[in-house]
This record gives sequence, structure tokens and C-alpha cells, in this order.
Amino acid sequence: MTAEQPNEEMLAAADKLARFIETGRAALLRGLFADPDVTIIENFAPYLFEGPGAAAAWAKAMRGHTRGLTALTHSFAPPYDFGRAGDVAYFSLPTTWRGLSHGKAFTETGGWAFVLVWRGGAWRVRAYGWAVTGFSFDD
Repeated sequence: MTAEQPNEEMLAAADKLARFIETGRAALLRGLFADPDVTIIENFAPYLFEGPGAAAAWAKAMRGHTRGLTALTHSFAPPYDFGRAGDVAYFSLPTTWRGLSHGKAFTETGGWAFVLVWRGGAWRVRAYGWAVTGFSFDD
């Protein structure tokens, strides 16, 4: 881990993304992605969303993926491996999801690898990949 870390605006982009996943509120996505240059890797089909329309296709697929989930919440651990080259930044962000899947409590751990770009006066998500590192139904 480097001494420098993502700033609050960079982390806010990740938080907005997570809050969309929790709520499905489309307003959270306004200005979040670096359209049309977006690439997203997810753990649900079609797994890869890229190019023009990628963010909209991902949002629709995410709503389907989270159908049946309630009380969904996220928490972030400190980011790792931050780097910045001008208007492009990278960091990985360990994340824990908790909620109910069809009424049954679960915990999912994983990490996001984010690439953000400074565009139009804001940090926007250019790419991310999600990797699940653990999943359990809570007893």
C-alpha cells in the first residue's frame, strides 16, 4: 500500500456506485460513469459490459441481479494500491456486503478494482472489476 490514498471525491464515486446497488436509484448514476468509455467486469452474466451503453446495460442487469435482495448494505475497508497518473487514478477497494437474499441473511466479501478519470470537473468511473472473495449465509 502506498502512502498516498484516494481522495474523498474518488471514494465518493465508489460509494455512489455501492448506494445504487443497494437502492436501485438511477439518480445516483447521473454523471458517475465516464460515458461512452466504460468497461465493467461483474460476477453475473453477461460479465463484461463495455463501450457506449455499457453503464445503462450494467444498471439494468444489476437491478435484475439484486432482485430478491433486501436490507442490502455495504462497508469499505481502507483502499489498497493507489496510483495516479495525471487525470487517471487506480485503487482497489475491499468491500463487504450484507443483506437478505429471499429473507435469508448473507455476507459477501470481495474487492473492486477501480479506474477513475477526471472529466468534466469530477472523478468518473472509467472501469471497474468486481471479485467475490467469500460468501456465506449467516446462521
